[in-house]
Amino acid sequence: MTSNKTVFFIVGILLLILGLFMMIPYAVQLIYDENSNSFFSSSIITVFIAVLTILATLKKDNQLNLQQAFLFSTLSWVSIALFGSLPFLLSNLNLSFSEAFFESMSGITTTGSTTITDLDNSPKSILLWRAIMQWLGGVGIIVMATTVMPLLKVGGMQVFKTDSSGSEKILPKTIEVAFAIISIYTILTLACGFVYWTQGMNIFDSIAHSLTTLATGGFSTHNESIGYFKNPGIEFTSIIFIILGSIPFITYLKFVKGNKKIFYQDTQIRGFLYLLIISVLIMFVYLFLNKTEYPVLDNLRISSFNVLSILSGTGYVTDDFGLWGEFPLIFFIFLMFVGGCAGSTTCGIKIFRLQILFLFVGNQIKKLIYPNSISIVNYNNKKIEDSFVNSVIIFIFSYLFLFLIIAMLLSISGLDFLSAISGAATSISNVGPGLGDMIGPNGNFSEVSDISKWILSFAMLLGRLEIFAVLILFLPSFWKS
Repeated sequence: MTSNKTVFFIVGILLLILGLFMMIPYAVQLIYDENSNSFFSSSIITVFIAVLTILATLKKDNQLNLQQAFLFSTLSWVSIALFGSLPFLLSNLNLSFSEAFFESMSGITTTGSTTITDLDNSPKSILLWRAIMQWLGGVGIIVMATTVMPLLKVGGMQVFKTDSSGSEKILPKTIEVAFAIISIYTILTLACGFVYWTQGMNIFDSIAHSLTTLATGGFSTHNESIGYFKNPGIEFTSIIFIILGSIPFITYLKFVKGNKKIFYQDTQIRGFLYLLIISVLIMFVYLFLNKTEYPVLDNLRISSFNVLSILSGTGYVTDDFGLWGEFPLIFFIFLMFVGGCAGSTTCGIKIFRLQILFLFVGNQIKKLIYPNSISIVNYNNKKIEDSFVNSVIIFIFSYLFLFLIIAMLLSISGLDFLSAISGAATSISNVGPGLGDMIGPNGNFSEVSDISKWILSFAMLLGRLEIFAVLILFLPSFWKS
């Protein structure tokens, strides 16, 4: 059996980074005179454990094979969620361990569900930590989706394999790509914060919201989310930067390297924008016919913002869409499942998988009409092998099957039908708000039972890591190989 020292060494490095980031909210505690050392204590604990882990695994191989990459993918997210929950647990919010872990997992997976009932009066340090967790989770999933998951061949992600990650040995080839992605991600975050500030947000809100906007995470500093500001300029800014966060970040690298046409040549980006426009028009027409109290321009703005927020998995809200009627509830659950682009911070099944599915269905229909014809399926100018199509179909089936399992477990744990269905959808798709009075846009997950919180937390992890990267760890054969 191969040694997993390299896995724990990298996890130790990540925990060290997490511990250092905890000092930022600690500085906020000092600035706002919050009279608490919760972040300082959490930082010391996290850094101490991280250093011990690093020292214990110094004799490493400097390589990750595929088995170790699967282990690393899950272990890193669970470890960060665990230690990231310490500030919540030690705060004056009186959160239980289940609530603290739920909040942390929701942050690092960029889900945006919360158990905090009064954000407006919560400590600034906690609000900033929630935003930092989502920002770290956003850049983390981009790097993994670009460098690690294509090699793991999870649900068809191998179609995004780049020249810089085309080896069975994963670790050495990822640093250059990761650094470039982090740089672009940081620049866009700074730009987002600046524009928010020019549109009327105070400095703290602009920083916190810029971190969660690019991450398409949705944590806000106010109970009413973006709707608190009642500012069309802020909503328009959110729309622009959510779209920027929903685009595969590898396309930014290609653009910088000279491919100026990449943004409208990429099949996945075009599919995302087409779906967004069509979805906005559908919701606009529905509200125009059923919510006549909205002026036409307000109707378009509200439709655009909330449709994009749900489709991308951001979870910001400006209006309680739970009061719009039955159709928006069904439509938004559909959008939760679809999600955004692979290689971005967005959630869900992903646009490219649905495009591959439609190509497959179209190809099968052609074979029925012309049995002797030979048709080649291409995606983004690449020939698609049957094994790749099969992996996509299996992923979609598994995704929907696990959604049903999670919904049933939530129902057994005490949630009503609508809360169970929407809770399962919003957690596995990493969206944030559910539907209904309890976990809807104007509610939160504080009243959900502890067992339901753990089920939802596991579903968040499954959705963020593309399901199979987690489930494979439960196979005995994985540990024997």
